Amino acid sequence: MPQIFHSSTNTLARASIVLAAIAPLGLMMALSAMSRTYFVRLNVPVQQPVPFSHEHHSNELGIACQYCHVSVEKAGNAGLPPTHTCMSCHSQIWTNSPLLEPVRESYRSQTPLKWNKVWDLPDFVYFNHSIHVNKGIPCQHCHGNINQMQITYKSVHHSMAWCLDCHRAPEKYIRPREEVYSFDYNLHAAIERYADEHAKATGKKLEQIPRNQVEFGQLLVQDANINKKQLSDCWICHR
Repeated sequence: MPQIFHSSTNTLARASIVLAAIAPLGLMMALSAMSRTYFVRLNVPVQQPVPFSHEHHSNELGIACQYCHVSVEKAGNAGLPPTHTCMSCHSQIWTNSPLLEPVRESYRSQTPLKWNKVWDLPDFVYFNHSIHVNKGIPCQHCHGNINQMQITYKSVHHSMAWCLDCHRAPEKYIRPREEVYSFDYNLHAAIERYADEHAKATGKKLEQIPRNQVEFGQLLVQDANINKKQLSDCWICHR
């Protein structure tokens, strides 16, 4: 019986077997490289037209997050402050600082400063700042200790797995609404306040005082009407 396949077919078959064996390894190595600090730019300060220090403005001066990020509770985007916001202070202080000349020039020319993005989510991901803030997810969870950053950098890798960890168990991270902007959050003090407010509002004590973040978070998730089953649906983030 004549040979149906050419002899080179054996080589092709062997190569296919080898490729099938090493392809998963190559894929794993590529994914591992993409998640490393260098690739995702973790802890790398992002240079800006003005060396803005969150540590100075937030931690030392005590300026509230909402003073600059005015839309964080109302819109999908937290927003960057217009130059007018900067000049509300710097028309009076540090008026001759060379570092602030770009701010003054922006104000004179009515041309917005061009800030460089630190957190740049892919276009296929839907994210809304306001719903997270209003439901009790603190700034610190997504942005790290930004109040200690002299130059802003990305301290948390917002991977899909990282987002899903919170969406599947928001009780591990949620806080009372009034503690969202706090960088010195005290869990036990918050539980005590919650128990006192519950007693005043209902005339009854809590059946069981929460002992840890998860137990407290379960109450907060319920109070915030968070539907945990829905949070893991694909369409929540991919619309």
